[in-house]
Amino acid sequence: MEHRVTGFILLISSCYLMLLTAAQFAHPSEVDALMAIKKQLKDPMKHLKNWGKGDPCSGNWTGIVCSDHVSDDGYFHVEKLNLLNMNLSGTLAPELGQLSRLQILDFMWNDLTSSIPKEISSISTLRLLLLNGNKLSGFLPEELGFLKNLTRLQVDQNLLSGQIPKSFANLSKIRHLHLNNNSISGQLPPELSLLSTLIHLLVDNNNLSGYLPPEFSTLPQLHILQLDNNNFQGTSVPAAYGTMPSLVKLSLRNCSLKGNVPDLSAVPHLRYIDLSFNQFEGSIPSNKLSDNMTTIILSNNNLNGTIPNSFSHLPLLQILSLENNGLTGSVPANIWQNITFGPAAKLTIDLQNNSLSSLTGSLNPPVNVTLRLQGNPICRRANIPNISLYCGSDSGRSEALQLLVNSTCPIQACPLRNFFEYVPESPAPCFCASPIRIGYRLKSPSFTYFPPYMDQFESYVTRSLHLELHQLSVDSYAWEEGPRLRMYLKLFPVYSDNQSNTFNESEVQRLRNIFTSWQFPGDDLFGPYELLNFTLLGPYAGMDLKTRGAVLSKTVWISIILACVVCAVLICSTISCLMARMYFKQQRQLSRKHASSKISMRIDGVKSFTFKELASATDNFNSDKVVGQGGYGKVYKGVLPGNVLVAVKRTLEGSLQGQKEFLTEIELLSRVHHLNLVSLLGYCDEEGEQMLVYEFMPNDTIRHWISGKRKESLGFHARLQIALGASKGILYLHTEAQPPIFHRDIKASNILLDSKFVAKVADFGLSRLAPVLSEDGTLPNYISTVVKGTPGYLDPEYFLTHKLTDKSDVYSLGVVFLELLTGMQPIYHGKNIVREVNNAHESGMMFSIIDSKMGSYPSECVEKFVALALDCCKDKPDNRPSMLDVVRELENILKMMPCVEPLISETSSSYSGKSVSRSTSTSFLVPDPYGSLEVSMSGSNLVSGVVPTIRPR
Repeated sequence: MEHRVTGFILLISSCYLMLLTAAQFAHPSEVDALMAIKKQLKDPMKHLKNWGKGDPCSGNWTGIVCSDHVSDDGYFHVEKLNLLNMNLSGTLAPELGQLSRLQILDFMWNDLTSSIPKEISSISTLRLLLLNGNKLSGFLPEELGFLKNLTRLQVDQNLLSGQIPKSFANLSKIRHLHLNNNSISGQLPPELSLLSTLIHLLVDNNNLSGYLPPEFSTLPQLHILQLDNNNFQGTSVPAAYGTMPSLVKLSLRNCSLKGNVPDLSAVPHLRYIDLSFNQFEGSIPSNKLSDNMTTIILSNNNLNGTIPNSFSHLPLLQILSLENNGLTGSVPANIWQNITFGPAAKLTIDLQNNSLSSLTGSLNPPVNVTLRLQGNPICRRANIPNISLYCGSDSGRSEALQLLVNSTCPIQACPLRNFFEYVPESPAPCFCASPIRIGYRLKSPSFTYFPPYMDQFESYVTRSLHLELHQLSVDSYAWEEGPRLRMYLKLFPVYSDNQSNTFNESEVQRLRNIFTSWQFPGDDLFGPYELLNFTLLGPYAGMDLKTRGAVLSKTVWISIILACVVCAVLICSTISCLMARMYFKQQRQLSRKHASSKISMRIDGVKSFTFKELASATDNFNSDKVVGQGGYGKVYKGVLPGNVLVAVKRTLEGSLQGQKEFLTEIELLSRVHHLNLVSLLGYCDEEGEQMLVYEFMPNDTIRHWISGKRKESLGFHARLQIALGASKGILYLHTEAQPPIFHRDIKASNILLDSKFVAKVADFGLSRLAPVLSEDGTLPNYISTVVKGTPGYLDPEYFLTHKLTDKSDVYSLGVVFLELLTGMQPIYHGKNIVREVNNAHESGMMFSIIDSKMGSYPSECVEKFVALALDCCKDKPDNRPSMLDVVRELENILKMMPCVEPLISETSSSYSGKSVSRSTSTSFLVPDPYGSLEVSMSGSNLVSGVVPTIRPR
C-alpha cells in the first residue's frame, strides 16, 4: 500500500508538471526580474505572497497584468505592474528595467525609500510611471528623458532633490508632469517648452530658483501651470504669459516674484489666478478677464490703485481675494449685483487691510456673498448702513455636504454588518446596496467652492465610469493644502428589477481598471485627479482582484484540457484503492488536530471546556437562552456548576469570525485583566465547534440601552460614567497591556454593562498587538493591515491608508460618545452621525439633537462632552486626543456635575422634550422609579486621583 501511495504522489506531481509546463507563458527574464523586485520590497501585509507560485501570467500574481497574446518570441509579457497603496516599503530594484514590454508601473502611496533606478529608462514601452506618495530620495535620473512613449510622470510627494533634468524635454508624448511636493531645486528648464503635448505642469512646493522661462508661453496645450511656494528671486512674470492659448489655471503663490501683475485678459479659457504672497506693485490690470473666471487671488502684495470695474462682469466668480495690499478708492457693490446666484453659489470678497474709504452702490449683498472689509477706513464711517456687519472678524462659511435620503426608510433595514446602506439617489425608495468605497483627490481644481459644480462632477465621473448617475454618491469632501480637494466616493450597483444589491466581480474589476489605468477623460474644470485607495469591504472583501493574467490562446487551452483528461484517468484508477485507507487516516489526523489545538491553547486562567459541559450549561443551546446574535453566531446565557452565570458565544460554520479571530480573542483576553474589560473564562474547540465563555453581563450592551427598546433610560450622569469606564478599559489596552493592544472594533454593541452598570469592553476578535521595535531600533506608530471593523465606526484615515493606530480606536470611541449623547445610530437613513453632529454643533443647534430620553442635564457638561466626542472624531489622527487625554477630560466633566443623579429613569411616552439645567438644586434629579438604588460606578482603578505617567513605548 505504501508503494501505491508513493506512486500516487509521483503521478500527481507528473500531472502538475504537465499542467505547469502547458501554462508557463511569461518570459523567463521577466520572471527573474519580478522575483528580484520582490526581494527588495518589504511586504508586511503579504500582498505578494503568491509571487513565485506558478507563472506570473497564468498564476494571477498580485498586481501583474500580462499581454493577451503570445509575442513574436513565443512568450507572454508583463504589461502592467499595479501595486497601489499596498503598504510596501523597501526599495525599487534595478531589475525593473528588464520588464521590457511594461506599459504601466504603479507604486503609488506606499513607503518606498532610496532613489529611482535609472534602469527604468530602458522600458521603451512605458506609458505611465506612477511613484507619487512614497519616500523616494535622490535625483531624478536624466535617463528618464529617454522614455519616448511616457504620457504621465508622477513623482510628487516624495523626498526628491536635485534639478529637473533637461533631458525631460525629450518626453515627446508627455501630458502630465507632476513633480510637486519634493525638494527639487535649481532653474526651471526652458527646454521644457518643447513639450508640445504637455497639459499639466505641477512643480509647486519645491526649492526652485532662477526665473520663469518666457518660452513656456509657446506651450500649445498647457492648461495648468502650478509653481507655488518656490523662490524665483525677485524676477517677474513674463508678459508673454498673457498670450498662452490654452491656459486654464496659473498658480504662482509665494514665489518671491516682483514687478507688475501680468495682463491675462487675452487668455481665452482662464478660470483661476493665484499670485498671492509675492511683491507685485502697481495697479491691477483693468481689462476684462475671461467669463470663465472662478478665482482671483492677489492678496498679500504691494498693489495700489483702485479695484477694476471689470471685476463686476464675471458671472462665475467665487472668490476675489485682494486683502493686505494698498488699494484705494471705493468698494464696488456691482461686483455682486451683476451676478445671478443659484442656490448652491457662493462668492467671497476679501478686501481686508487696504485703504478703501467709500462705497459705490448700496451695502446689501445677498446671503450668498461673504464680504470682509476689516482694516479699511470705510469701517469708520458709521453713516453707512450695515457697515459693522462686514468689519468684524469673519472666518467665512464652511462647506457642508448633506446627503438626501428618503427619510421614510425604516432604520436598520439595511444589513449594516455587510456594509449595506440606502442608495441616496436611487430611483426606487429605500433601495439597499453595498457600495465600493474610493478615496479620490482633485490635485489642481479650477474653482474654490465645490457645491455649484457637484452635479457636473457627478456627471463627469459616472460618464467616465459608464455608470448611471444615481450610482455615485460623494460621501464627503474636504479641502487640503495645495489647494487640493480630497473626497470619498461611493459607487453603488445599478437598481434593476432583479434587485441586485452588489456588483459582481467582473464589474468591480472593470471599475478598478478604469481608475488604475487613468482612463478618465481630461477636464479643465476638475484638473488632474489621483486615486488614493480602492478598498473592498463587506461582500467584496473576499473577491480575488489580484490583477488578471494573460488570456490563454485556444491551442494552449486544448493542450491543458488534454493533459487534464490524461491525468484524471490515471488518478481515478488509483483513487479507489486508496480511498478507504485515506479516510481512516484522515479521521485519525482530525482527532489529533483537535487534541493538538486544545493542547496548544492551554493558557493559565482560561479553562478548556468540553462540548458536553457547555451544552449542559445552556440547556442544549436552547433558543430561550439566546441573549445576543451577530455575524459570528449566537450568544447563550449559561449556568455552570456552582450556579456560575456565563455567556457562551457559539460561532456558526461559515461565520464572519474565523479560526484566526477565535484564537486571537483567546490569546489576548488571557493576558489582559482589568475592571473595564470583559473576562474570558474559557473556550471550547472540539466536535467542529468554536465557543468562547465569558463572564455574564446582565445589563446587556449600551447600544441596547440607547436604542429606545427599553422602558427605562440611562441618565446623562450614567452615560458619562459608562463613557469613562469604557475609556479606561481602552487606555489600559493602549498603555498597560504587555505588549499594548489596538482593539480595532470598538462600537456600542461591544461595550457591555454588568450588574452594577460598570462598562466593560468586549470582542477582541479583530484586535491587533501594537507595533514592536523595527530592525533599526525605531518604533512605528502604526500597523499595516487590511481594513476591518464596523461601518460608521471606521477611522477614515485607517480606511484610506490601511495604517492602524491607537488613534483609530479613539475615533471609534468618539462615535460611541456621539451615540450616548444623541441616541442615533452611527449610520442612519444614509446619514453619518459624525457629520450630522458636526453640522448641528457648528450651526448652534447642538441641543436640538441631544437624546430626549436622557432627561435633565447640565448644559455646560454636555457641551464639553460633545466637544470631546467631536475631537475624537477628527479626520486627521494627529488632531485627536490620546486615550489618556480622553480619560482626564471625562473625569474633569464628572467633577463639574452638580449632583449625582439616579442611574436609570423611566422613559415616559408623553415626554415632549429635553430640559437643560444649569442649577445645582434638587430639581436636577430625575425621579428614580426604583427607589433607593445603590450602584457602584467607580469604573477602573487605573486612573484614580493621580494620573499615572505613561512612558512612550
